[in-house]
Amino acid sequence: MENKITKQQWFLIETEQEYNQAVAKYEEVKKSNKGSEDYKLKTLLIHLISTYEKANTHLTEVDPVEFIKIRMKDFGYKPSDLAKEYGDKGTVSKMLNYKQALSLNMIRKFSKLLNIPAEYLLQEYELKTGN
Repeated sequence: MENKITKQQWFLIETEQEYNQAVAKYEEVKKSNKGSEDYKLKTLLIHLISTYEKANTHLTEVDPVEFIKIRMKDFGYKPSDLAKEYGDKGTVSKMLNYKQALSLNMIRKFSKLLNIPAEYLLQEYELKTGN
């Protein structure tokens, strides 16, 4: 008989504690390979986390760049982590400094990386002009 560790069952997230547990577990499995059990768990956790966030987050006054910065802090990411995901350090820096708008490609990648519903990143915001 196989020696298997009992797997945690996941249900709809209803509390902040359950949310934090789900985010922590997501961090463990986020780099899993497609088709693996951990990959299936990752996709489930993404769904559960985003469902909870949609129901419990009211960030209408937070612009997309600020939301990205908040999530970077939540996950302990640096701009270099975003650049690695996106592929262009300069563009990420410009975006984080409000000098360049988010592109559709950035929205897709950062939505997935930071567990931010894409509709939050599609909101309009002002860029800084000049130097």
